[in-house]
Amino acid sequence: MVITKTRSPIRSNVGLKAVMAVTGIILVLFLILHMLGNLKIFTGETSFDHYAHWLRDIGTPLLPTTWFLWIQRTVLTAAVLGHIGAATVLAMRSRAARPVKYAHRRKIHVNYAARTMRWGGVIILLFVIYHILDLTTGHLNPQGDPSNPYGNVVAGFAPERWYVTLFYTLALVTLGFHLRHGAFSAFRSLGQQTPKGERRARIAALVFAVALVGGYLLVPFAVITGLVA
Repeated sequence: MVITKTRSPIRSNVGLKAVMAVTGIILVLFLILHMLGNLKIFTGETSFDHYAHWLRDIGTPLLPTTWFLWIQRTVLTAAVLGHIGAATVLAMRSRAARPVKYAHRRKIHVNYAARTMRWGGVIILLFVIYHILDLTTGHLNPQGDPSNPYGNVVAGFAPERWYVTLFYTLALVTLGFHLRHGAFSAFRSLGQQTPKGERRARIAALVFAVALVGGYLLVPFAVITGLVA
């Protein structure tokens, strides 16, 4: 009697793509909410600081102070790791399925965003680590005062720290390509697979990516130009 091991559905290609989809949705929802929160800096220092402190108190008194933030960070970390892990396994399987390179390989038009998903993910990951150390823990922030989030943002993107804004811009533009490709793939999966549907999906994905990246870039450029000080 031969006993065959069955692969867990989540480890199948379909399962891994589902993991990427679910984790991607979680991360995109966070990005949208985080961007909207960042834009409160234009309402003034008092309002922005109140918002930042309110985030630490979500769930109280049911939860101790800052517990909601740590739960959120745990979920986001799991989503990031799941997203990267699923993408890596799928990429390795795709490569293993074509172990021999063709001598005369047909040239295929590959979308720029799709070709840069891997290294783009590395840049985004490095940016997230820096961003946390800068504006969350304050270790890399010139001011690093947890009681004054507004001042930390202004100090972090000060004109003399132009290289921080440059890195921030590079990471967000990379994120934009990543989002455009991901959103386009999601729209296609929802049935936009006719030529007209694909055009709509491309436009919708581009608008979404530009809007999100633009919303994030408003803050550092407002600080570096003196609009927010």
